Amino acid sequence: MEKYRRTKTCGELGAADAGSAQILNGWVHRKRDHGGISFINLRDRYGITQVVVDENAGAELSAVTAELRNEYCIAVSGTVRLRPDSMRNAEMATGDVELVAKTIVILNRCGPLPFQIEEETGAKDELRLKYRYLDLRSAAMQRRIRLRSEITFAVREWMRAQGFYEIETPTFIRSTPEGARDFLVPSRLYAGKFYALPQSPQLYKQLLMAAGFDKYFQIARCYRDEDSRGDRQPEFTQIDIEMSFVSRDDVLKMTEGLLFHVFKKCLGIELPAEFPKLSYEEAMEDYGTDKPDLRFDMKLQDFGALAAESGFEAFNTALATGGAVKALVVPGGAAYSRRQIEELEAHAKIYKARGLAWMKRSGAEAEPVLESGVAKFFAGRAAAVSAALGARAGDLILIVADGNRRVANVSLGAVRTKLGAGLGLCDPSQFRFAWIIDFPLFEFNEEEGRWEAAHHLFSYPKEQYHESMEEDPGTVKGDLYDLVLNGYELASGSIRIHDPELQKRVFRIVGLDEEEAARKFGFLTEAFGYGAPPHGGIAPGLDRLAMLMAGDSSIREVIAFPKNSFAQSPMDGSPGEVDASQLSELHLAIAAESPKDG
Repeated sequence: MEKYRRTKTCGELGAADAGSAQILNGWVHRKRDHGGISFINLRDRYGITQVVVDENAGAELSAVTAELRNEYCIAVSGTVRLRPDSMRNAEMATGDVELVAKTIVILNRCGPLPFQIEEETGAKDELRLKYRYLDLRSAAMQRRIRLRSEITFAVREWMRAQGFYEIETPTFIRSTPEGARDFLVPSRLYAGKFYALPQSPQLYKQLLMAAGFDKYFQIARCYRDEDSRGDRQPEFTQIDIEMSFVSRDDVLKMTEGLLFHVFKKCLGIELPAEFPKLSYEEAMEDYGTDKPDLRFDMKLQDFGALAAESGFEAFNTALATGGAVKALVVPGGAAYSRRQIEELEAHAKIYKARGLAWMKRSGAEAEPVLESGVAKFFAGRAAAVSAALGARAGDLILIVADGNRRVANVSLGAVRTKLGAGLGLCDPSQFRFAWIIDFPLFEFNEEEGRWEAAHHLFSYPKEQYHESMEEDPGTVKGDLYDLVLNGYELASGSIRIHDPELQKRVFRIVGLDEEEAARKFGFLTEAFGYGAPPHGGIAPGLDRLAMLMAGDSSIREVIAFPKNSFAQSPMDGSPGEVDASQLSELHLAIAAESPKDG
């Protein structure tokens, strides 16, 4: 192999190399035969070079060339020559030259391909994941994985420059309740006991602050046993950050600086120096979600005052029970057919809306007209409705009424999100960030009849609620913050509790008695009693960041070996069965499946 080792990569040769002898290694991307002359596009991760086997090639070289198929791995030695001016390819980095082959050695043959290695393959996702090593050869996947690598390096570069230590935390930890199911690892040495894989390094990064490490970060692997979707995997990576002696604004400013550096370094894009801030209530009222997509406007509007005068029973019922009537103006939406509107209504119902009322705005600006849908309930009020909502001729007005204000907001917000995508308003080349702040600290679990942490148990309650926290947990705001990008939650964080007594009060509100809290979190609260400093942090998702920077909508596109939507790997067959001897070593047995009725 040594004598076939490459002297240049397939993306490196240029006019300055003309006349030199070179060796290239790579894969046959394409082969074309033209009347005794063969052209081979040879590819590696750096690019593509055209290799020419001239018509005067010897019998041995011609025979090897005839055997070549796509994705054969080969070594080519030859001489670089300039292409004729008429045949230069400005779209290729190596388009000024070609390598005239002297010898070709097949390093490895390739069997029949399950799909062609294209710029962007059209193969189905399951097939791509089964043959992921082939999928990763495509130019598009090579770019995505390269971008992810560059993002990771840029993060480390910036964090290091700001004085952060990169510190690894354990992968085998004690199981603690953090919102999702843990992945458990049975212990061979301690029968009946289990490690858990960390859902996040939350407790350990707080302990690092107690240990005096002031500024910590980690490119942390995390594991959550929950349903997969486009932006979620059972194993994922986050940029985990914690800082001591900081306020919320310190953490926000640091994160803005980090992302400014990453976008500038990796995409050449300058972000705003400061991102806008929305309270949780503002986000829910204006967009119906705590992760609004700000690439387009279309805010939800309170329609209660005009709805109350309409005489429409559904509106009156919602308002009488303390709910809300919310409206959304869709610019140019009057062209929507009834079927399209029914599809939007079906989408709203997924989020518990009882229905979706609508009407279309037409007529001149001075003499507006409302027609179709519920327009008859606003007879003579077209001007008032148009002025209140800012509706113009050709617009569609969508309305949700519900006795639960949250349902009205969330369901109409979901319609807004669907419309943004359907109307082509979500340009993946735009990046619109926003901070969502002042979240509720607690939320009530109706099914279990108890309060639980809205984010996690270690977030600091704002000081104005400290005295009355137990009296009305639902009003308590936490020093919590999320960073939203293009409709995705990119990062979540908070200022943490560092006072052990305050932490115990939070435990009690969510129903953790002292004994249970000590069993699950005693090592943390004990550390707080040894002079733990005030601290806070945040954890941007690396997978989601790379996905959005790459202009994609699934994190599977920026993870080298992801799981499918069923948390399986078609490539290696995981999760798979294990031998009985392995189970025995771990003191485990597989329970027989219960017989199904009938």
